[in-house]
Amino acid sequence: MLPLKDRPGWRASGEISLLTRPAWEQTLGHLARSDEETCHLELSAVTFVDVAGVSALAMTAQGLPQGRRIVLEEPPATLRRVLDMFWPDLLSVEVMGR
Repeated sequence: MLPLKDRPGWRASGEISLLTRPAWEQTLGHLARSDEETCHLELSAVTFVDVAGVSALAMTAQGLPQGRRIVLEEPPATLRRVLDMFWPDLLSVEVMGR
């Protein structure tokens, strides 16, 4: 995970699974503690996110103060499908692209 240089947020690559989940959850924790109204997760280089990784994202989003949101940029299709299936009304997450 690397911080984005041009906007508040992080860039991820590879897989988000059992082996990489600690880093993913640490990044989500940084995002949740941020004072930014909108934080971006640039995911165009992510090839796979397991259900536990999507769940960690949803839990983080649900814990954000009202008015804050997470913008997912070009997430893998599986991430979008899992969000739509289990958290269809999660207003604090916006999906862009892919």
